[in-house]
Amino acid sequence: MATEETEKQETSSASPKTARPQGRKRAGVILLAVLIVAAVIGGRWFVRSQTHISTDNAFIEAHVHSVSARVPGTVVAVHVDDNQPVKKDQLLAELDPTDYDVRVKDAAAALDMAKNETSSDYAAVEVARAAASDARARLEQADIDLKRGSALYGKEVIPKDQLDRLSTSRRIAAAQLKEAEEKVRKAQAELGLSGSGGREARVAQREAKLKETINNRAYTKVYAPADGYVTRKSVEIGNTVQAGQPLMAVVTLDDIWITANYKESQITHMKTGQKADFTVDSYPGYTFTGSVESIMAGTGAAFSLLPPENATGNYVKVVQRIPVKIAIDRKSDPQHLLRVGMSVVPTVAVERRAGDVLRSLWPF
Repeated sequence: MATEETEKQETSSASPKTARPQGRKRAGVILLAVLIVAAVIGGRWFVRSQTHISTDNAFIEAHVHSVSARVPGTVVAVHVDDNQPVKKDQLLAELDPTDYDVRVKDAAAALDMAKNETSSDYAAVEVARAAASDARARLEQADIDLKRGSALYGKEVIPKDQLDRLSTSRRIAAAQLKEAEEKVRKAQAELGLSGSGGREARVAQREAKLKETINNRAYTKVYAPADGYVTRKSVEIGNTVQAGQPLMAVVTLDDIWITANYKESQITHMKTGQKADFTVDSYPGYTFTGSVESIMAGTGAAFSLLPPENATGNYVKVVQRIPVKIAIDRKSDPQHLLRVGMSVVPTVAVERRAGDVLRSLWPF
């Protein structure tokens, strides 16, 4: 009995000593496993951050077509509302065409008159020719009077002032003849008798005027320039608009893209054609796809309204951002869920492997 009690006491006294090393060993194994898992996860995260470049400074953009009136007028009809989908060449609004109808009729009448010359045009030429003949006769008579007066002045029959008046009369008659001849040429040119194509030119002028008025009449109807959605509609029936005044805008959602402003240190391995995916706050859990289409030729600051002038004052280096255009795969957004101005988080898969990333860390 004494022997059994002694063995129990020895066993109970040895148990705590052996339990402590075993617990420490188990904790060390768990800690090592945690460190290995953390290293693997951290390594994978680091490698992915070098092969998949992302940014949250990115927004969706699209072509925004500004619809404006090409002629002034009063709005008589508006056929669309805000956010309404429209097709290309769909009628959006109409202006009052009454004034333009009158102008078309007036231009058509002027063209008919130019094509059908009347006898009054020929009579004008004859009147000009008669006036030129009369002026020529007066000049001839002035030459005779001046010649006769010069002879009489040489014989001291008439005074000097009378000879001066005859000379002046001769110069006046010559000027009147020149004026009359110019009027003849003008009348002939207007009628087309001078060989310069005056009549044809007048007809062409009237035709151009008629075409212009017809075009202005057609511009009273405003059509959609492309497929899209109506936005910023600011026109109502009864408004008087001027040429060039914006009436609304049409946003094309079939051709949208992402402008991602990457840091200059992030585009080292970025190239056109590389695949990209992105997420949008409005649709959590859904991933859209696309590809890099182009990289801007300069930083955003370089093309701002007031670009920085680093040659003056103190210089502080600031990491610049370069806009990257990412084309959106239309198959990933068949329902046109994306809208202009949405903030997105794109991730571009650059052409780097894990081995390339690890080799770049090797200092030797």
